[in-house]
Amino acid sequence: MALVPLQRALAQGSRGGDAVRRLDADIAKALTDWKAVGLAVAVVRNDSVLLAKGYGLRELGKPTANDADTRFAIGSTTKAMTSLALAMLVDEGKVRWDAPVIDYLPGFRLSDPYVTRELTVRDLLTHRAGLGNADMLWAGADFSADEIFRRTATLPLAYSFRSGFIYQNIMYAVAGDVVRAASGMSWDDFLDKRIFAPLGMTNTVTQLRKIEGQPNVAAPHDVVDDTMRVIHNRTVDPVAPAGSVWSSVNDMAKWMRFVLDSGRVGGKRLVSEASFKQWLSPQTVADPSTYPVLALSRPHFFLYGLGWFLHDYNGQAVAMHTGSIDGMSAIIGLIPDKKLGVYVLANADHVELRHAIMYEVFDRLGGAAGEKKRDWSADLLAMFERQRTAAASARAQQEARRVMGTKPSLPLAEYAGTYRHATYGDAVVSLRGDTLHVKFGSAYDGPLTHWQHEQFRVRWLDRQNGDAVITFRPDGNGRIAAAQLLGLTFNRILSTR
Repeated sequence: MALVPLQRALAQGSRGGDAVRRLDADIAKALTDWKAVGLAVAVVRNDSVLLAKGYGLRELGKPTANDADTRFAIGSTTKAMTSLALAMLVDEGKVRWDAPVIDYLPGFRLSDPYVTRELTVRDLLTHRAGLGNADMLWAGADFSADEIFRRTATLPLAYSFRSGFIYQNIMYAVAGDVVRAASGMSWDDFLDKRIFAPLGMTNTVTQLRKIEGQPNVAAPHDVVDDTMRVIHNRTVDPVAPAGSVWSSVNDMAKWMRFVLDSGRVGGKRLVSEASFKQWLSPQTVADPSTYPVLALSRPHFFLYGLGWFLHDYNGQAVAMHTGSIDGMSAIIGLIPDKKLGVYVLANADHVELRHAIMYEVFDRLGGAAGEKKRDWSADLLAMFERQRTAAASARAQQEARRVMGTKPSLPLAEYAGTYRHATYGDAVVSLRGDTLHVKFGSAYDGPLTHWQHEQFRVRWLDRQNGDAVITFRPDGNGRIAAAQLLGLTFNRILSTR
């Protein structure tokens, strides 16, 4: 595998060298246009690294520049690594794609006995198990992986098994547990020994807890109370196989070269040709609303493979995936037939410049023909600005619809109590002086201010969570029966007083 340093690529007189030079300059400009904090980009073509560079700052307020070895959370681009681990176990005869999950995890349960019995390893990876999102099990509550799996069994199905597509992180955590059960190694150890070590990805770790306190790590950022600020990392470790890996663009360039070489490193296969093809093959129809940018790229199809979104762009098949976790953004985009890949890591929340960079690389280095080239950064910036304006207008309309002069129907003390959800646990409302507070897990805690009727606005103490509305439901007999919060309904546990 040939490494072409950035300086040499920029000095080349070839069309490719000119394209890389312009791309480098345009990324630096776009970073300012988007008011992004920082990012890092790697571009691979024909087994060579054409670009691997950091831009902007690792942390606002500090003179710490990103470079090609700065580590970021790669989010859900981790999923392809989890599915690759299973593909390797398929090669060894230890896993079958279409074997029931309970063959490997006999204690695994979902709420529907039929789905429990029929759910396969392939189903875990394709977001078609029938479950809704359920991310509050790990993003809000404080449950271990084992407890998350136990509570998943209480979730009602959101749609008929295999008849739809709802993005589902917990099923990927279960897939990681299949790796453990089938290989005798933890998911972390399997990735370290079977993937990262052979590829020379020495700067990559599997979980947040392993990156904390290490050097050259980007800090997460988000707009909090109208100002871009450093925020704390939200751990994905309880569902690690869904999105907990941290890496740099230098290491992810090695990952892209491996994928673009059909699963080989140094001429040696880590996964069979048959399993590699299965890994990148369409499995189910995906939901285009997952990616608003598709309104501009206009693919003819949008599908999901085994940890990959698959679509077409200007007559070329594309494998891609994003990764998003509080304050961190990622994207990988590959055109396998052109042996072209791009990886973007950013240290601010939902930096959609990532999509612009991906499509610019496809246009400039992919040799695609068809639609006239566009300024992806400008067009996407305008599109997302329109979305922000629409969201601000919707908030203003909500404020205008507020019914003024109403009061809670009951004394505040009657709202205090424990509210329970069978899956997500308890939300506790307490009266502190003359102010109600609500607490759910360790992430959500804050005071309530009456809004209208039985609705209160919650100002979370952890400001990266923003604000919320809690709606209480009286039972008609002078008590509160339930509360709706964070999209969930919690039923009041009545005391025996």
